[in-house]
Amino acid sequence: MSLEPQELTELKSKIGREPTSTELQIIAAEWSEHCSYKSSKRHLKMLPMKGPLVITEKGYDSGVLDVGDGYVVTAHIESHNHPSAVEPYGGAATGVGGVIRDILSAGTRPIAIFDGLRFGDIEKDQQARWLFKNAVTGIADYGNCLGIPTIGGEVEFDKCYENYALVDVAAVGFGKKENLIKNHAKKGDIVVLMGGSTGRDGIGGSQFASDSLESEDRSAVQIPDPFIEKLIIEAILEARNDKLIHAMKDLGGGGLSCAISETADALEIGIEMDVDKVHTRESGMHPDEIMVSESQERMLIVTSKTKFKKLQAICKKFRIGCSVIGTVKSDNQMHVKKGKKTFANLPTDVVANATLLDLPSKEPTYLKTIEKEKKLKPISDYSKTMMKLLSSPNIASKIWVYGQYDHEVGIRTVVKPGRDASVLRLDNGKFLSVKIDGNPKQCYINPREGAIGCFEEACRNVVCTGAKPIGMLDHLQFGSPKDPEIFWTFLESLKGLTDFAKDFKIPCVGGKVSLYNETPDGPIKPTPLIGVLGLIDKTPQIPQRISKDDCLIIVGETKDELGGSEYFEYIHKFIGGKCPAVDFTESKKNMKSVLEIIPKKLLKSVHDCSKGGLAVAVSELSMNNQIGCKVDLDKVPAKKLDVDRILFSESHSRYLLTFDKKNLSKVEKILKKNKTSYNIIGQFGGEKIQFTKGKKSIIDLRVDKAQKTWLNSLKDLVLHG
Repeated sequence: MSLEPQELTELKSKIGREPTSTELQIIAAEWSEHCSYKSSKRHLKMLPMKGPLVITEKGYDSGVLDVGDGYVVTAHIESHNHPSAVEPYGGAATGVGGVIRDILSAGTRPIAIFDGLRFGDIEKDQQARWLFKNAVTGIADYGNCLGIPTIGGEVEFDKCYENYALVDVAAVGFGKKENLIKNHAKKGDIVVLMGGSTGRDGIGGSQFASDSLESEDRSAVQIPDPFIEKLIIEAILEARNDKLIHAMKDLGGGGLSCAISETADALEIGIEMDVDKVHTRESGMHPDEIMVSESQERMLIVTSKTKFKKLQAICKKFRIGCSVIGTVKSDNQMHVKKGKKTFANLPTDVVANATLLDLPSKEPTYLKTIEKEKKLKPISDYSKTMMKLLSSPNIASKIWVYGQYDHEVGIRTVVKPGRDASVLRLDNGKFLSVKIDGNPKQCYINPREGAIGCFEEACRNVVCTGAKPIGMLDHLQFGSPKDPEIFWTFLESLKGLTDFAKDFKIPCVGGKVSLYNETPDGPIKPTPLIGVLGLIDKTPQIPQRISKDDCLIIVGETKDELGGSEYFEYIHKFIGGKCPAVDFTESKKNMKSVLEIIPKKLLKSVHDCSKGGLAVAVSELSMNNQIGCKVDLDKVPAKKLDVDRILFSESHSRYLLTFDKKNLSKVEKILKKNKTSYNIIGQFGGEKIQFTKGKKSIIDLRVDKAQKTWLNSLKDLVLHG
């Protein structure tokens, strides 16, 4: 039981009596950090959540954006960290299932999945390798079985995730605005549980996810069944078309306890239910177990008695379990019975609204000295350093990961994984660009600037496809909120995201907070993950083959800010230095210029500079196109910097534009008009990746050799150790 002593006292005072054991289980689930957000909810209100395209309805579990012509896009993000750290295959797979049902609960068809994965140091840690391999397989198997493409994501490795895993799954849905479920209910409506049967798997999952991971509690991990989920998707969309659904909610954290109480509270109704009517897969289950089981692939539907027969026929057609478990009342009570005997009878506003905490925060002591840079060992051979960086797990190609995902099913995928952002074709002739980004290394050094950087990077990535950012999802992952220093990093990250969202007018349409991400070795680094959705009205920037003599322009300035860079941490084993900061004015100017050039069809490709800096970004262009490139470092816009700074700084707001040189004057005209900082820094051709300064050669690598290292190193590491 995870209730604090003062919470128990508060509960007794609110209901005026001793709670029953079932009531205690219900409250423990709903008041857990995982379900109630009691530590973070009061602060999340600072984020801007309204905008001209944002549609809000009572009880939605996903964000909804109007994309014009009577169509909407839905988006949501979830994590399954604790379960994935214990049982990576099932934990990651059920993470996919849960986020898909959140999209479905708005009445839209899920069209794409994205994942953000974080594990320990896989070069040295065999457990991290095992977790990584199985989590990827779990996501791939579940998504592939559903026929929903996994079209993007990111993977990162860091010692702070040792013996742990962060598995974030985001999903996007699409549908007609008129088909959105308008959650409503009236007295006499019936409450239906449809989908998989209820078992003892996942009992106490929300409490398990609301505490530090000290033990391997496998009973708290849910069991996935993608085949039932596939049938549920089709059944619900058919029921939606037939207008059979009054209100709907996915059964996620807290199971029936949360689904019943939150639905009743949002719709200002009461629900009376009978646990004997719940279809179970195990005999002799106690009401307590039924109420807090987190068995997967289940949906709660409110409908009328007259519509139920048709709903039942649809469920029968798809061979899905379907039980009438309760009725809608007008008393705002959550009444749980077994036959005629009452096991719980609680006011829904008490259950669904835990008392919010106002936790103390203070700046971590480590931050006072973190930005001081130590003297680094000079690099004698930059070509060798470059090869080492290209083989590092955080920079090496992730083709081993996304190669396991079916990313083309559904015929919407226009730009596939492995590029800056993925692009989906919508039925109204427009395109949706989506990317998720995180950077715990930089967030550790400066939580505010690090979080802003993740946000801006995700925006840059969708801008590279020609999309204007229209909404964001945030997933804020930290250690224990009861530690004032950790809570301070959470607040700083949130303030940074809020500043950027307001300034750039990008509303937050959904998100997730995941706290208590700790192991016996300590807390994880602050890990906000940001998803950005962008809209393209006409044609996306689809990368074209780069040819000999094509020009390379860099947009944006390179600065002396290598704190949290792969170069500092992977090459020099140094944690610290100045974290890259986003200049809002420069960022807007650069975005505007790129978005103005793309529709004119002047460019062959647009690529952002991020992990590994300019050197890695140029190398990626060469390796993806199997062509050499010669770059003059003296031409890079930067205030007198050493060679390693120009090569590996991870300054934000920078883009690499590639084009036929006959288009040079047209491209420059737009950049000059917008007073954008830019320069022509190189040209493509030959078989080598070359960086020079004056007459001196700094890096000289054969493209094929670099590509072989970049493509194979992660796969070899995972499969052969």
